[in-house]
Parts: sequence; structure tokens; C-alpha cells
Amino acid sequence: MTIEALRTPDERFAMLPAFPYTPHYVDTLPGYAPLRMAYIDEGDSTDEVFLCLHGEPSWSYLYRKMIPVFTGAGHRAVAPDLFGFGRSDKPVDDADYSFDFHRDSLIRFIEHLDLNNITLVCQDWGGILGLTLPMDLPGRFKRLLVMNTAIPVGEAMTEGFKRWKRFAAHAPEIPVSGMLASDGLGAVNLMDALAYDAPFPDNRYKAGVRSFPQLVPVEPGMDGVAHGLRARDFWSNTWEGESFMAIGMRDAVLGEDAMEFLRGIIRNCPEPLKILEAGHFVQEYGENIAKRALAHFGI
Repeated sequence: MTIEALRTPDERFAMLPAFPYTPHYVDTLPGYAPLRMAYIDEGDSTDEVFLCLHGEPSWSYLYRKMIPVFTGAGHRAVAPDLFGFGRSDKPVDDADYSFDFHRDSLIRFIEHLDLNNITLVCQDWGGILGLTLPMDLPGRFKRLLVMNTAIPVGEAMTEGFKRWKRFAAHAPEIPVSGMLASDGLGAVNLMDALAYDAPFPDNRYKAGVRSFPQLVPVEPGMDGVAHGLRARDFWSNTWEGESFMAIGMRDAVLGEDAMEFLRGIIRNCPEPLKILEAGHFVQEYGENIAKRALAHFGI
């Protein structure tokens, strides 16, 4: 694979007091070498794996309040940075970003680490992609912790998403930390804002930030629609694992209505935990969510 990509300098991540984890890297994923994917791999146990998939425009830092809960309970937490985000390499051409490019990279990553007994922890694009994975990785997924996401299958967009898509397409630069801070209210401090901006020294590094809103499969025939249709069938008719749902109630795009629709798709998904003060990036209130999920799962 010949893709021009940028690598964020390590010194951009030198001040992460809330995220003291050693990054790991893989640059040999089949079909992706030499692109380097970064990930966090914490905890001693390999029996239960919490696979934490972030969305856009965040990175694994978004799970800083949930990872300690999982590892503190004796479990393993793995949190990759999607290509274009976090410490992972960032293709500079918007055209290099596609649904299958990212979905396949996650499949190769899971196979590379040989992850099993997975609890899929997902939100935003972490769910749009992650919820399509179990069908092609049979036997690896055991539980689901799902937050503010969807399984789009070419249906019409909400007005809120239309506005976001237009903004992402035409704004000279997307203010990443500003988005997270305004959504998280008091849950995001100055050091967090610096961490969310860290992956992007300048606008050249933001091709993924610009591209992802355009890739959501909200029109018939778009890449990802077929995966979404298979995923809806899987979660409705095949899924036999346990599920837990949390909703950031201030989310204007993927809030309560969208999540209740998703709950109707996920077989045996119980009543959700509703976080009234949380917005789209509900992981900013993730400590309580993680604790409640572990209690629900009995682990």
C-alpha cells in the first residue's frame, strides 16, 4: 500500500497527565504496511478484553475515564487509534479515507492481537464501524457496551447531521478541542483540550477529521450500507451476548431517539443508562458508565 501519510511528533503527546499509558505500535497489518497504527494495551488478564473504539474527531484519550475501571477490575483494555487520529499515521489525501479502509484495518488489528472474549466498547464511528465487525470475526465477541452511535444503512440524515456534514466539508479548519470542550461542558479541562488537539499540529493532519462526516452511509449505494444491513441482521437475529447501553442525553444527533432505535435492533438489549448532563462524547462521563456496565455483566 502506497499512501502518503504524516506522523504526529511524539513531543505533541508529552503532557498527558490523565493518560499515563505507554503507546504500542504495529506497522505490519496485512494490506496496510508500512502505515503505523497506535494502540493502548493495559491490564494483565487476557480472559476478558475490553476493546474501546473511538470516533471522530477524538482518539483513544476519550477512554481515559473508562480504562482504569476495566483494568482495576482485573480485565484487559485495548484502545486503538484509527488511522488519521491520535498517535496513528494520518493519510494526507482525503480520498484515501473510506469505510472499508477503516473497517478492514480494525479486522486486521483484532486478528494481529488475536483478541478473544471481547467486550466491544463503542461510540460514534467506533460503533458505525465496530458494530459491523462481529459477523466477520465469529466467536471473538462476547459482550457489547454501546454509546451514542448508529448502524446507518442509507437512510435519510437528520437535520443536525446535515449541518455537521456541511460544516465539516466547508470549514477552513475544524476546531477539535473546541468541539470536545463545548460538548463535555465541565468534564473537559484545559489539559484535556490540549490532548485532543495534540494529534493535529496543523490542518494537513486533519484529513480524517474532514473526511469522516462525508463517509457516514446515509444514502443508498454508499460504501458501508451493505455492512450495515448485515450488521442489523446480526444484532437482531444472531447476537447471543450480553449488552449494556448508555446515552448522552444532550446529543442532538445520536441522542435518545437514535439510541432507542438502535436498542430495538440489538437483541435483548436492556433499558439504557441515561446520562442527563452528557452530550455526544458520553465517555467524558465514562467512569460511572464503566462501573455500571461491569456490575450489569457481573464481572
